[in-house]
Amino acid sequence: MRHAISRRHHFQAPPTPRNVHLSSLPPLSLLPPSPSLSQILQSHAHLVALGLANSRAAMGHLLAACAISPFPPPSYFHSVYRQIELPNVFAANNLLRCLAKGENPHQTLAFYKNMRISGVPTNKFTFPILLHAYTRDPSPSEGTQVHAHALKFGFCEDLYVRNALISLYSACRLLYESRKVFDEFPNSRDVVSWNAMLVGYVRNEQIVVAEEMFDQMPERDVISWSTLIMGYVQNGDLEKGLVLFSKMVRNGGVSVNEATLVTVLSASAQLGLLEHGTFVHSIIKNVKFPLTMALGTALVDMYAKCGCIDLARYVFDELPKRDVFAWNAMICGVATHGQGKEALELFQRFIDEGFNPTAVTFVGILNACSRAGLVNDGRHFFNSMVRDYGIEPEMEHYGCMVDLFGRAGLVPEALELIEGMSIKPDCVLWATLLGACKMHGFIELGIIIGKKLIKLEPGHDGHYVLLAALYAKARKWENVIEIRKLMSSHCTSKVAGWSLIEANGRLHKFIAGDLDHKESSKIYKMIEMIGKKLVEAGYLSDVSSVLHDIEDEEKMHVINVHSERLAIAYGLMIIDQDRPIRIVKNLRVCVDCHEFSKMVSKVLVREIIVRDGSRFHHFRDGFCSCLDYW
Repeated sequence: MRHAISRRHHFQAPPTPRNVHLSSLPPLSLLPPSPSLSQILQSHAHLVALGLANSRAAMGHLLAACAISPFPPPSYFHSVYRQIELPNVFAANNLLRCLAKGENPHQTLAFYKNMRISGVPTNKFTFPILLHAYTRDPSPSEGTQVHAHALKFGFCEDLYVRNALISLYSACRLLYESRKVFDEFPNSRDVVSWNAMLVGYVRNEQIVVAEEMFDQMPERDVISWSTLIMGYVQNGDLEKGLVLFSKMVRNGGVSVNEATLVTVLSASAQLGLLEHGTFVHSIIKNVKFPLTMALGTALVDMYAKCGCIDLARYVFDELPKRDVFAWNAMICGVATHGQGKEALELFQRFIDEGFNPTAVTFVGILNACSRAGLVNDGRHFFNSMVRDYGIEPEMEHYGCMVDLFGRAGLVPEALELIEGMSIKPDCVLWATLLGACKMHGFIELGIIIGKKLIKLEPGHDGHYVLLAALYAKARKWENVIEIRKLMSSHCTSKVAGWSLIEANGRLHKFIAGDLDHKESSKIYKMIEMIGKKLVEAGYLSDVSSVLHDIEDEEKMHVINVHSERLAIAYGLMIIDQDRPIRIVKNLRVCVDCHEFSKMVSKVLVREIIVRDGSRFHHFRDGFCSCLDYW
């Protein structure tokens, strides 16, 4: 005998008791803001026991609890909904919310179509849910279908529907459509409407338009400020991002969020601006912002890249929890500062605490070995990466090894590694080897590699410069002239070196021979004074880095106006004696400027910290932390 089974549920609910009011039901009223799966199931069981398994109101509120919980699977949402005898729009909307937050938000449209077929009505709350689902996983075709239905049922005048439409089209990079919706009701917008358009312009890298929109906003919230700040930083306008953050803080009444703090810390780190970074850290402390792992990692990275490795270590040690990203930031930080032994000790702690290294971890470790000249350790970790952890070497790992061998003068071994790579070597690896040839006098090999690089990348100025330097080292001035002519014929020019120094909240940028600074005359007088004191102490310029066939006196003048020297001179003028002079340089420090900085630290008794294109240099008492190995 066959038994009829209801398609809505597999059990017979007890009869609904009379005079039961939903607001008085403990199963729902006692649920926390983000209930767990067990709490939801307990509430469901209590509702069934009360005879409310078929209640539209009770099951609708249970679905509402599911919508704010991260735990129940979609199959459970559907089973709850199917128990309702005559579902209403409240229950249907809550099931839509559950589906919209799932792994496949496109299920929302399928359920919406089922709503229409089964006769469940829609209301103004239905369409924002659908549209936000397609904002998570942008789909123009499905989004426009929902837009058409919202128009059909007369809900497009609703502010929440319009805001959801603007967000959807912005996410789909359809700015014309989003702007059209935005402009339709100019007197009926809120800050969410403006923010949605702002996000669209930033996402599409239309920063100028985003700036104009930001300036026109009648009111701004933290999303408005953080969106434009992140837009600046992502587009490389780091200084503008930091300036806007300062305005945001001074504006008052606007609270900061984690995303903004991480963004401005990243900008401070990239520029090496310690004062800006410590300003952000002070805000975090003052507002008692929780030190999450993301924020803690950003602070570690900022202090490391701003030359304060001790502060980076302090923040790292104070973190309540550390993930692999925090460890990687710390290991890579000490590596950049040339603290090879410390990096290896950190790595051992990392392993002892049960973490598995990533490709980034090994970039930090191999970089540490390279900076500290730990050749045997570098070989060990390069082999261990593959043998013990199954991580195949990537271009960065090979780059660290070529740099390690090259710095140690093992140029033939570096060449052998490149020629035996499992992936095609890029121009950066060949350029690293070319630099090693220049450093250790492998002139003939360097010339072969230099010519190869110019063929591979004829528009890259650095290859011409290195090859010309090799010819100059061999005193082959005719070849230097030939390379410079070849460089001109390919419309390339040498990247100008610049140096940044931060003082009293302001950023000062210098290029070689700079005369644009308002204090230029005083700076050059300071350069002259420094030069005299250094000569008295026995300093003699090394002019080998000057590639022109000119007299040594002229070469000395060229070197004397290098950007880092101007920055050091200005730092001596404006930074207190007990504070280090911190400089960020875009290119590798030349040999003579390195020696100059050592002598200044000794003769004038000043600590100088330089972050160049290669590493950190801590100059103190006539010595450098790199041990003249960079």
